[in-house]
Amino acid sequence: MATPRHEFVSYRNGRPIVVGALEAIGLGITSGTSRQHRRSGPQHAMSTIELPEALKSLDLRPLFSLELRVAPLQTIGALGDLRGRVGAISSGRFAGRLSGQVLPGGSDWQSITASEATHLDARIVLETDDGEQIGMEYRGVRRGPPEVLGRLARGEPVAPTEYYFRITASFSTAAPALTWLNEIVAVGTGHRLPRGPVYNLFEVA
Repeated sequence: MATPRHEFVSYRNGRPIVVGALEAIGLGITSGTSRQHRRSGPQHAMSTIELPEALKSLDLRPLFSLELRVAPLQTIGALGDLRGRVGAISSGRFAGRLSGQVLPGGSDWQSITASEATHLDARIVLETDDGEQIGMEYRGVRRGPPEVLGRLARGEPVAPTEYYFRITASFSTAAPALTWLNEIVAVGTGHRLPRGPVYNLFEVA
């Protein structure tokens, strides 16, 4: 039985150009897939990657909820295709596996895209009820329909389900009992209230 061969096809001005061929030994590619790819134009053929069961889902463990008080935003102006602004974080608190207060002096540097999506880049300092300090950095995206974002900007009621607000966070601390924070990745979902955002954070196990 002849070994099936599969052509590598490039496209120029919508026309197929054969640039090479490869014997499909152990690649899990079928002749039908190759023919369909050549017929349908420059589209990627569907493929799968075999994964261990442990990689097919994420295990999230509740970490803490966090609310912040943000001063009126300071507008920087146009930064190329983006608009920049900064929110000074004056205070806040967190509660969960760790609890305490947010110290003054943090800030959230934001970039606004043409579609009005907000990209966040924030740095704050947490102080636990035991007096231990933790540096926290987080980045995130807040986006949604223009009408919903307009209501948010005006401080009108908006449900968290009406728009997308997600963050990723990392921590740094010298507190001996909390050094495990230095070695985790955290994710969170957020909601923007008139006085500032509130987040629910989870450790990615």
